[in-house]
Amino acid sequence: MSGAIPSGLTQINVEIPALRPNGRMVSLVTLTMNPSIDISTTVDKVIPSRKLRCGPSRRDPGGGGVNVARVARRLGADVIALHTSGGERGQLLSRLLRQEDIPAVAIPIDDDTREDFTVEEQASGNEYRFVSSGPQLSEREWRAALTAISTLEAREDFLVASGSLPPGAPDDFYRRAADIARERGMAFALDASGAALKATLGVRVEVLKPSLREMRELTGEALVDPAAILRACRDLVERANVAQVALTLGSQGAVFVTREGAWRAWPLPIKAVSTVGAGDSFLAALVCALAQGRSAPEAFARGVAGGSAALLANGTQLCRPGDVDALTPQVQIDRVS
Repeated sequence: MSGAIPSGLTQINVEIPALRPNGRMVSLVTLTMNPSIDISTTVDKVIPSRKLRCGPSRRDPGGGGVNVARVARRLGADVIALHTSGGERGQLLSRLLRQEDIPAVAIPIDDDTREDFTVEEQASGNEYRFVSSGPQLSEREWRAALTAISTLEAREDFLVASGSLPPGAPDDFYRRAADIARERGMAFALDASGAALKATLGVRVEVLKPSLREMRELTGEALVDPAAILRACRDLVERANVAQVALTLGSQGAVFVTREGAWRAWPLPIKAVSTVGAGDSFLAALVCALAQGRSAPEAFARGVAGGSAALLANGTQLCRPGDVDALTPQVQIDRVS
């Protein structure tokens, strides 16, 4: 993919082997307004008011859209990761993306890119995740991100917007991004929550990927039984201009609903090493499969395999392609009447 980059932005170019199933190249632009440097480490036991000695740590590029780009790139897609970038952590983010051969467009901001922290307690196997709110954006900075989307000159299949909005970005930011995607003929996929999700409903969204918690917040309903969950998904398809809803249910599997039908995926018998990035891996594998032209249940199975594969990786490493390939045939998909 090649593009005309707005003045003041940085593009990193690398060669990517294009994915061409069924004769089609899959190309994605991911949008991350609140990226992070994800630090992961281990500790024997978490004890209050004690100095805790940690094991070796690693740093990975993070944030919803960045994680989607990392996974999609591993699965062979042609990707551009569009993200904000500030301070030394922003520079580190660019270096880490370059190490994974991910082309990126960085929107400079005055404040520092955030840093998140994940700790595995080895005594219990519990995982503790500490997530910061992120930098304060000015209107000039968030508008520059929208300009970057509209200026890129490439044959994108999807614009994938994922992750929280940082302070200063308006609640309807993703709605504005969706409008630009529609004008450019791109399908729009969204993984957001709270006010940012509510403000986007009504514009065309090709793929919406909420978690059960996010769906409960959106609907105000408990959604404790399968029938209620299915109704909530169908309501988004029928009334909110959402083409496909991929609802992840954690240990209960996932549900995929379109106008053509609904499917339930059952969880794979996997002992989770880490849950970091499971939803992002799910979305990346799902969108790549849809862009390839795979059927709804085939793409859904691929997404479930991606999310499940992420559970096998330590810390913030996300899923491995070989695990996704191995798990895909094992996913049980049932059509729901």
